[in-house]
Amino acid sequence: MNLLKRIRFLFHLSLAVMAPVAAQAEEAVAEGGGGSLSLWTLMQQGGWAMYPLGACSVIMFFLVFYCTRETAGPRFVPAPALPRLSSLMESRDVDQAAEHLEAVPSVLTRSLKNALLKARPEADDANKDQVESSLIESLEHEENGIGQWINYLNVVATVAPMIGLLGTVSGMIGAFQTISKGGMGRPELLAGDIGQALVTTATGLMIGIPAMIAYFILRNRLNNRMLATARAASRLVDKLAGELPAEYATAEDGSNA
Repeated sequence: MNLLKRIRFLFHLSLAVMAPVAAQAEEAVAEGGGGSLSLWTLMQQGGWAMYPLGACSVIMFFLVFYCTRETAGPRFVPAPALPRLSSLMESRDVDQAAEHLEAVPSVLTRSLKNALLKARPEADDANKDQVESSLIESLEHEENGIGQWINYLNVVATVAPMIGLLGTVSGMIGAFQTISKGGMGRPELLAGDIGQALVTTATGLMIGIPAMIAYFILRNRLNNRMLATARAASRLVDKLAGELPAEYATAEDGSNA
């Protein structure tokens, strides 16, 4: 029997084996005895692959909660501190601005504090080019620091299905070994190996798909936060240099009216 015929045989055999198992599970649920559907039973059926998959699920939940917290709006731009900070930048009081920035930790304040080290209040433009260059470097550093945790979600989304596939291959190898030992006419001997193949694949996908969705959502969220932070920082640097764009001045006049 060649490999293709064996795969077809195992596929049809898996359906034949899983059908009575599903029927027994439904009967157990109907009778109020759902012990066969417990998490521990599934882990036992999935075999060794369920342990790294369980670790992947724990890591995924940790990363989702941690990255959601780290990409919250106040951690990037502290809105209540902006009016005072804007006034200090406009008056070129760099020392007071640095103290104010240190009192309100965020992505904006940390980046701007480093950039203000390049400021020269006595110059006409307060050394704007150097300030902006330092600001860009600081913002990139902050983005990389947060983004690396989000990238780990992509790793989980890639690794979890591969572990599930490896468990599937392991189960199929066990099924082939059972067949080679004379288990062709005894389908019950193949139930464990086929169950491992099905459970590990499903578990890997159940971890990988949410991890991939969370990765793209959090990556877009980080990008939007960084864009808002860069706009706010650029506006403050323009005030420091005395080059506030006209549209900002118009917007401020309209909001104060």
